[in-house]
Amino acid sequence: MKAFFAAPLLDFILLFLAVTTTTFTTVSSSSDDQQQCNGIPPQLDMVNYLGATLDYDVADRICCHNHRYAESKGYLEEPQVALFDRLDPTKETIFYDVVCGLPLFIAPRGRTFEEFKDESIHHGWPSFRPEEMISENVILHDDGRMESICLTHLGHNLPDSGVDRYCIDLVCIAGSPLNVSQSDLTQQFPSLVVVQDTDMTTTITTKNVVTADSLLEDPSDYVSSAEQNSGKVSNKSRNVTIGVVIAVIVVLILVGGAVYYKYGSSRSKNTNKMNEDDEENNNMKNDDDNDTSNEVEE
Repeated sequence: MKAFFAAPLLDFILLFLAVTTTTFTTVSSSSDDQQQCNGIPPQLDMVNYLGATLDYDVADRICCHNHRYAESKGYLEEPQVALFDRLDPTKETIFYDVVCGLPLFIAPRGRTFEEFKDESIHHGWPSFRPEEMISENVILHDDGRMESICLTHLGHNLPDSGVDRYCIDLVCIAGSPLNVSQSDLTQQFPSLVVVQDTDMTTTITTKNVVTADSLLEDPSDYVSSAEQNSGKVSNKSRNVTIGVVIAVIVVLILVGGAVYYKYGSSRSKNTNKMNEDDEENNNMKNDDDNDTSNEVEE
């Protein structure tokens, strides 16, 4: 009985550990070897983005020292922030990297301002669609994590109705365009440079970057190359669900094992008692038979 109880329990524990390890690996594998934000802190003036009051410490922690967590849900609606009260509903707004100042999103595009606002408020974070991403400047990892090509953490891809939806931290896109040349920009941010080593030579090229100046020449001409459904999403929800299911199964096995053990013990005790009673009855019967035999012999 002990073997019956222990074997499946051990199997499920091993499966749970495997799922946990897979989750950790998925998160860890998205990390870049280069230093996040290229080791440069967020812009100081982000605290007064569009006349709002943003938390600099939150920006530094979430955007430059984090790959998993987000600003608090609903932060964009807090009184000192009130993002959508500060946007012009008749125009597209360009959102810039809070560290390097590159344009990352332009919204609303392909939908109304109210649709952009309602979706963002509903989910609790600014929510963008593929048409609104400056795709050259944003990296979408296989696990759904998103960062800029300056290695600023942005948020995660959480598709809705089969279309990618980018759930982005406001503090990470509350930057201003930097008034520097592209060469100066690449010197400050090594992640913008591609180094290719061959057998004989080393080739250094600059990534295809959309700068603020080039975008502002005519924003309406820009067309994003982001896929509508990239398939690059976080497995966190799935792994949590699997973990809960496994935990429930393990609990049921433990409860079932305890009941089985208690029932088996009780049954064994009853059987032993019955055997003892039978043995006692047999002994009494044998004694009676012996007494009868002795009377006859006399």
